[in-house]
Formats: sequence, C-alpha cells, structure tokens
Amino acid sequence: MDLEVLVATMNQNDHSLLDRMNIQSDAIIANQASKYEMEEFKYKDHKIRWFSFGERGVGLNRNNALMRAKADISVIADDDMIYVDNYREIIKEEFERYPKADVIIFNLIEEEPERYIIKKPYKVGYTNYMRFGAARIAFKTKSITKNNIFFNMHFGGGTEHSAGEDVLFLTECLKKGLSIMAVPVSIAYLSEVRESTWFKGYTDKFFKDKGVLFYYISKRWAYLLCLQFAIRYRQKFKKKRSVIEVFKIMVEGIRREQN
Repeated sequence: MDLEVLVATMNQNDHSLLDRMNIQSDAIIANQASKYEMEEFKYKDHKIRWFSFGERGVGLNRNNALMRAKADISVIADDDMIYVDNYREIIKEEFERYPKADVIIFNLIEEEPERYIIKKPYKVGYTNYMRFGAARIAFKTKSITKNNIFFNMHFGGGTEHSAGEDVLFLTECLKKGLSIMAVPVSIAYLSEVRESTWFKGYTDKFFKDKGVLFYYISKRWAYLLCLQFAIRYRQKFKKKRSVIEVFKIMVEGIRREQN
C-alpha cells in the first residue's frame, strides 16, 4: 500500500515547502503561481511531482492534484501543516485497521484548538460530517476516482462562494455510498495561525454563500439546513442580527442561485 500527499499551495518559488511540511512520502504539489510548469524529482528518496498552474481557486487546485494521484492512498494537505514523523505508517495502519473504509478523517494538532477534535473512532454519516475540513482527510484513491468524485470548483478560496468545497466533497462521498471513518489519531500540526483568505466576518455574503452551500448539499432540505444553522450558531452573531434576519439572508442566497 503506497501513499501520496496532495498539497494545495500558492506562490511557491522554490522547494523549501517540503522541508517546512516535513514531507516523508511521495507527494504532488499543486502550486498556483504565475506560470505553467511541471517538475519531477527525488526528495529524501521520495518521488515529488511539482505542478505550477497560472490559475486560481482552491477546488481547482485540489482537483489538479487529485487527477494526477497514482498511489493507493491519497492525503489532502494545505501548506500550513507540519506532518508528524512517521505519518505515512500511521495513516496506512488506520486503513489496515479499518479495511472497509474508503475515507478516513484524522485530527490536526493546534496550539489553541479551534477545529473539532475526534476523541474516539466512529463512522461518519449525514448527521456529523459537516464538521471536517479537507486537510485532515485521507482516502483510497480509486474509491474516489472510480466514483467520479472531485472538489466543486465554485466553492472555496479564490471562487465566487467563499468556502464549502470540503463539505461538498464529503457530501459526494456519502451520496456515492463510500464508507467514512473518523479516528482519534493526529497526523500533522498546524504551523501558524494565519488570517483566513475567505472569512471576513458574519457579513451578508457569508450568510448568502452558506445558503448556496446548503442548496448544493440538498435542494430538498436546503431551507431546513439554513434554519438549523441560524439557530445553532446564533451566539456568534446575536449582537448584530437575529436568527430570522440571518435565515432570510441565507434564503436570499438560495433564491439567487435558483434564478
């Protein structure tokens, strides 16, 4: 069982990223820059394929790497991660432990935890999958490619809808019947707390984009998903907006998309 890390990054001018991320396996680097270029070289006895693309959009960038993935296991990565030593063996052990799993979701280590922490192994389904970002996901490559699952190129940084490509990716995995496991195993540190490229506060655009995201998750249940979101996260915006106001803005985003 071989493994490749698929790194989405921007504006890299040299190969120092490999050292910063502690890459200890084969990897594909999808670098959005101002040129089109492909390099293939060895790094600590591992095969690195480095692609530079003169285009923007995180979903597109992840797809550029995914389309070229060849290993049995692919691991999604961002460039602000530092992998733990022996991560390759750690990830492979989990796929051996859960041989029926097509996708396994891991923990990331943060100095001040903000992301959901997996505390015990469990099967991921429709009631609990929206809590996970892309850069903690590993999958059997053929399970994804044979089911024609890719990242939506209209969501995420650099696109018209600021976030959600990771949620839609997992949505497609569930719709295609793939088995997803969450495990309490950490594979990487987040190296820095950097300003989000897409979150600019609880603005009208944030809520409209969220409404559109729910519409693409489920056209049938989109309005209910908007309502539960407005209720569940009301503490975050209650000083400026009511639940009803937020719900109406999200519905506006849906209706614009429908037209």
